Amino acid sequence: MTTNPDAIASAVNVPLRAVAGNLDLGLRFVTESLRPGALDLPVRWAHVSEMREPGPYLLGDELLLSAGVNLSSSAGEVDLYVRGLSASGITALGFGLTPELFPALPDRLRRSCVRHGLPLLVVPPRTPFLAISRAVADALSEASHREQRRVADAREALTRAAGDGLGELATTLATRMDAWVALVDTSGEFAADRGAPRPLPAEVGELVTTLRAGSGIRIATTELPDGTFVVAQPVYPQATASHLLVTGRARRFDRTDRTILAVGAALLGLAGRTGSDAASLGAVATALLLGRAVGLGESRLVRGVPFRRGPDEVASRYDWLRARLDTPLVEVTADGFVAIASAVPDLDDLRAHGWLAVVGASVPASGLPDALAESEALLDRARALQRPVVADATGLASLVTPAAASGFAAALLAPLRALDESRDSELVETLRTWLAHHGGWDRTAVALGVHRNSVRHRIGQIERALSVDLADPETRMELWFALKWGS
Repeated sequence: MTTNPDAIASAVNVPLRAVAGNLDLGLRFVTESLRPGALDLPVRWAHVSEMREPGPYLLGDELLLSAGVNLSSSAGEVDLYVRGLSASGITALGFGLTPELFPALPDRLRRSCVRHGLPLLVVPPRTPFLAISRAVADALSEASHREQRRVADAREALTRAAGDGLGELATTLATRMDAWVALVDTSGEFAADRGAPRPLPAEVGELVTTLRAGSGIRIATTELPDGTFVVAQPVYPQATASHLLVTGRARRFDRTDRTILAVGAALLGLAGRTGSDAASLGAVATALLLGRAVGLGESRLVRGVPFRRGPDEVASRYDWLRARLDTPLVEVTADGFVAIASAVPDLDDLRAHGWLAVVGASVPASGLPDALAESEALLDRARALQRPVVADATGLASLVTPAAASGFAAALLAPLRALDESRDSELVETLRTWLAHHGGWDRTAVALGVHRNSVRHRIGQIERALSVDLADPETRMELWFALKWGS
């Protein structure tokens, strides 16, 4: 049993079969290296490495590609190499055949992959590694769009169902999740359910007891002896909820499932409340779904992260945040909060009480999803400066017309965007993050989730592509404005 939200979350990935089954790539499995279920293993990225020990630089779930440039002639050393790859958690090894190095698959590599159960793919000479990386990126993008569409459809259906009461909402959530659902109060009674076992299994009772004993934002999951996976979490508002949403089914809950459950939990909490606050929230949710602005005029996205305090201490103060931000549209997680507000809150007051917050530019409701990307950049900036940041069109930037700003950004960043498209690289995002962290190699590497040497290599590529020296503060300033205007 765990109360960590990450226990039921996973990064967007695609199954190995989606890559191996791409006929355009011509990949061939060494079948004896496949263990049961290998084709369903997740691939989060395709990465090329010719290092003798790449394990420390891998995150896990990669399709690692190598042409054997540094492959040892010693069977023992090859075995150590494969053992290290397996221990690093990669999904599979793709070995590229080349007339100059290895026109055929080395037997010592095949035997080691079979011995350690590491799926091995043979890449024909006609297939460049870049083609595989691009195919994986395309598959991941398609998977991400499917999941986003699934969340959007579920949110719409659940919001409509909320108007018909708890029973209809529980039924809709159960249908969307292909699971049984129960809304449990403090006495253990069902406030609403759809297909839930009565009484709940003893293990679920223990899960609920553990969850109620916690504080702050929390979620718990367990697996029953019959193979049912169960998730329990408080409804809205989470920090003071008296009801828990308990959901169970025969397969695990992934990241998208968790997102839909969070929407259902929030709406179940709202539907179970009475008074003007619930009515106001219903009106706001309806306006958002219809693409209208919230309240009067446009809205701002407010993001905050714990500052100098543990997340459990500050994340539990949901009602306090609602009052300070003057909006009921607040979502609090263990990592921080996001809110939709009509005005800039007192950011210094938030900071004094443990939150480092940023405020995005005013946008219509339809522009709020795009404002998330801006808020990420603002948070990077706030962390670097250790102070709140507000995205207002004031100062020098306000003197440039939108058309001129857009043209300037497009022209200046065009070489980087062209390289990103042709090489499937991330030079624009690397530059944005590096500038936000004042050229700090280590902090940039952490923010991007790569090695600091990779950051240095990318910055060198950027300087060569743009023919600039990033040590020049004027160059940095121009590029920062270009990134801001061109995002």
